[in-house]
Amino acid sequence: MRRKGPPPVKYGRLPLVAVTLAVLISGAAVVHLTQGTAQVGAGDVLRWAVGRGDDEAGAVVLASRLPRLLAAIVVGVALGAAGATMQSVSRNVMASPDTLAVNAGAHLALVTAATVGVSVPLLGAAGIAFVGGLGAAALVLALAGVGGTGAVRLVLAGTAIALAFQCTTSAMIILFSEETRGLFAWGEGSLGQNGLDGVRTLAPLVVVALAALLLLGRKLDLVFLGDDHARMLGVNVRRVRAGAIVLAVLLSAGAVTLAGPIGFVGLAAPAVVRLATPMVPGLHKHVALLPISAATGVLMLLVSDVALRAAIGSQGALEVPTGVITTIFGAIFIVALARRIRGADTVGEPPAAGVRGGVTTRRYGLVLGTLIAVTVAVTFGATLLGDSVLLLGDVVNWLSGQAGPIVSTVMDTRLPRVAAGLLAGASLALAGALIQAVARNPLAEPGIIGVAGGAGVGAVTMITLVPMASFWALAGVAGLGAGLAAAVVFLLAAKGGFASERLVLIGVAVSAAAQSLIVVLITLTDPWNEVKALTWLAGSTYGRSFEHLVPMSLALVVAIPLLFGMRHTLDLLSVDDHTPRVLGVHVPHARLILLAVAVVLTGAAVAGVGVITFVGLVAPHAARALVGRRHSRMLPVAALLGATLVCGADALGRTVIAPAQLPAGLVTAIVGAPYFVWLLYRTRLRGNTAPRRAGWRGHAAHRGVRAEHV
Repeated sequence: MRRKGPPPVKYGRLPLVAVTLAVLISGAAVVHLTQGTAQVGAGDVLRWAVGRGDDEAGAVVLASRLPRLLAAIVVGVALGAAGATMQSVSRNVMASPDTLAVNAGAHLALVTAATVGVSVPLLGAAGIAFVGGLGAAALVLALAGVGGTGAVRLVLAGTAIALAFQCTTSAMIILFSEETRGLFAWGEGSLGQNGLDGVRTLAPLVVVALAALLLLGRKLDLVFLGDDHARMLGVNVRRVRAGAIVLAVLLSAGAVTLAGPIGFVGLAAPAVVRLATPMVPGLHKHVALLPISAATGVLMLLVSDVALRAAIGSQGALEVPTGVITTIFGAIFIVALARRIRGADTVGEPPAAGVRGGVTTRRYGLVLGTLIAVTVAVTFGATLLGDSVLLLGDVVNWLSGQAGPIVSTVMDTRLPRVAAGLLAGASLALAGALIQAVARNPLAEPGIIGVAGGAGVGAVTMITLVPMASFWALAGVAGLGAGLAAAVVFLLAAKGGFASERLVLIGVAVSAAAQSLIVVLITLTDPWNEVKALTWLAGSTYGRSFEHLVPMSLALVVAIPLLFGMRHTLDLLSVDDHTPRVLGVHVPHARLILLAVAVVLTGAAVAGVGVITFVGLVAPHAARALVGRRHSRMLPVAALLGATLVCGADALGRTVIAPAQLPAGLVTAIVGAPYFVWLLYRTRLRGNTAPRRAGWRGHAAHRGVRAEHV
């Protein structure tokens, strides 16, 4: 009797997928060409296409609509293929030009070139973007590693590096507003084109890079299966990986040069295709995966642009970047992926982030006393320094009511700023410590998990729609935005009991969506005053009065006694879920209370001084390095460090380039980004050594179980 062989593989599904994508893209392209501000409908476009249209319709199509359509096709191909390549090289479905900070690096390079007055042709601009994007990708991959074992690490590394680059870009836009006019909205990705020159220049670059990737397709198939397997078959893994990354960054740089950094197309398009590979035989091979991902990127970008112009009209779509829609879609996709994650990608405490065995009471007292002295010194320095330098005698005269009008004016405006920096820094540091303890993720902070972004959306909504609104209305709406964002993140992450990696990924998605909503608000309501909004979003104490300090003061007055009472609960929650339950702690209830406190502290800080990043990350880590993990000691130290950092950053920002000013949030990002890079580097070193120990222990435990069983 003949043995039956395996069932035949149905390769006919792959051509069906290709034909379906072609039909959908063609339909979306037809609809795309019919949208615009001119009175040129579908009939006019079709008559022009067959050579029977009038000259006016042809001029509109050639000058405006066709360049936008072709730009969407070129950018979609570039981002889809680049994302698929990055995911294969890193063996991580979360890799993309966004999560590897390629877009942010390319954007920073182009803005830097515009700032220094370098005028280069379009292809030269692509070279500048390529250098910036390649440097960013190399940095993120060096910190996060490859091998498919760190989705959360990759997203956190890319998000933090991108945030640092974006802060630097914002600083340049603020300081050189004339040279960088219009780059704020362009920074979210816009398909608007002035003719076909850009497409003609960059389309061949994209085609050549895609063809080179297809030639590497067979080797990429082997690299994706594993380094050892590829080496056994004679593949130089390092060379293939480096070449693929260079080509992927080149594609991303071309897309950024043509349309700006359009978000999440490079993540969602190849990820959707990979989800379909089990159902479509042959799709996993890169010779099919790359072009199908490129076509999916085109379809996503066309549908997003069509939906944008259908929702807000063609005139409004000229001002709102297409990238905000793709970012919102991408955020939804990240949430969907995060909810599928099982708790296997946690980020442990770095070895240098805490003192083993705690510290003695004497050392703790010495550290606390030193920090108090430093905080007082920074406070005095921030009070005396600025565009007008004061003396201690001027302060004494002001306190006694004997100062002149100049000193009184300076003190009345400067002292509230100093106090705002101190209170905001303490609030954000405490919020970051709470979020890290509850999430048990030392890389989490209020800005990364979406709370600060929600508060920013609320505040910017009030600033742009009701410019004359009172501060209390602004503070209330900012707090409401923070609460809504936190509720969304916590509800979506509740599946599985607030798993650390799920909470962080969903928070990153909510932060990205919040940033897109902020861009929509600014571009639709006040596009010519983007510097004002950028200054507030970057975290500035400018124009603060003592009234603005009340929300932060109230939040701290309520939070400090509550945290003191729950200090032991925080210690237990930062370990695991099992220990606090054994000791009688109701874990969900305790987490809810502590996260609510973090939300209140963050919302009050954002309402008071705007969005300040990295403080909630740097201060708790530095506190653990100084006094250990016990929250009864760590929280006061973190609050002092946060207060000193923000107050010092504010003083530095308004002193170094006086009379111009740099927002405090940009200065803290400049300080915090290198620390975050070092932190990721240390945690990666620990991750490289831990598997060996874990593997040995696991093997020993396995032998013990077998012996016991026998």
